[in-house]
Amino acid sequence: MKAGDVASELCRRVESGEQWNAASLRQLRREFSKRLTAEEPAFVLELALLLVGRPRPSFAHRFFAYELIAHHRSALASLKGSDVEALGRGIDSWAAVDTFACFVSGPAWREGHVKDAAVQRWARSPDRWWRRTALVSTVPLNCKARGGRGDTPRTLAVCELLVGDRDDMVVKAMSWALRELAKRDPEAVREFLTRHGTAIAARVVREVGNKLRTGLKNPRGER
Repeated sequence: MKAGDVASELCRRVESGEQWNAASLRQLRREFSKRLTAEEPAFVLELALLLVGRPRPSFAHRFFAYELIAHHRSALASLKGSDVEALGRGIDSWAAVDTFACFVSGPAWREGHVKDAAVQRWARSPDRWWRRTALVSTVPLNCKARGGRGDTPRTLAVCELLVGDRDDMVVKAMSWALRELAKRDPEAVREFLTRHGTAIAARVVREVGNKLRTGLKNPRGER
């Protein structure tokens, strides 16, 4: 079996004209994951790079690339920083970013395969999608359901770099990053909000404040 043949088959299935939704995409991904169980990490990485390297890859192509790696433990564990950045090349939507950051870049960073300096470089990028990637990559550091053990210093180091960013995609990611950390270290998040005051976007202050007070981003009755 060659990675190119598997990529071609998967692309034919994805591009067949079927109306895909999250459940059916995941069902197809499970089918291919089962077939890839015995394959070496390099094979799975090659397959994923072929999918994201297609001309104008769709969200479905990226979805399969990232989830196939995430559900092949040795492939995820084998990633180097350069592999992660190659997998993220060309990301251009919130859905692609969030899938990439939650399934690939965040876990790889958490386990030490991506350096802190690389994530901080993403946070300084002129590309809004890489800035969002930096913030969303903190979610797997803190989210218990995603294997997070809690990491206040690395989360806040990224948030510090983007406090003044008013791009809507970045603001929403900042809120998400801080709300996730608030479940682990609410005092650190309160101190962060107090220290930065009006430098933080109003949306972030409102949503994170709600999370700290009520456990909800938007309590019932709030517009």
